[in-house]
Amino acid sequence: MNRARAPAARVIDLAVMAVTEADFKAAMASFGSGVVVVTTTDGSGVPYGFTATSFASVSKSPPLCLVCPGHAAEALPALRAEKRFAVNILSRSQEALSVKFATHGIDKFDGVPFRLGKETACPLLDGALVALECRTETSLTAGDHDVLIGRILAIEVDAGDPLFYFRGRYRELSGG
Repeated sequence: MNRARAPAARVIDLAVMAVTEADFKAAMASFGSGVVVVTTTDGSGVPYGFTATSFASVSKSPPLCLVCPGHAAEALPALRAEKRFAVNILSRSQEALSVKFATHGIDKFDGVPFRLGKETACPLLDGALVALECRTETSLTAGDHDVLIGRILAIEVDAGDPLFYFRGRYRELSGG
């Protein structure tokens, strides 16, 4: 019986060469995920935000999640100082917001409707599928990012479909 064989996977021998940035990006891009925008405010109430590629649930009890802002993120000083943030899980119709919040050097909140969360006073983006208000419990530096573990203080959930990202492109999920 002939069975079709899957194409051979590219194997990187770490004993011979180090993992390159390109290899790392290609591997991580193969993990499809929802898209989140992390928001906070500084001590003066100025809002900051960024599109995060690293977000995960950590614990149900207590409810914890993690985000990983890069050291180049304009929001990082406020995140470190204020120790609070919101995670906005974007809906399928919010691709433009994802792109906007991934852009450096612009006013990311210009024309973006939001309200301040009751628990953290962090921006909650209108139209997001989920908004999680968090207080930073633990943080650490890991390479060129910080890892922030936040205790979830409040949750808002809306109906709709998620924005999904896989291998450098936004995708629609199919099936039922």
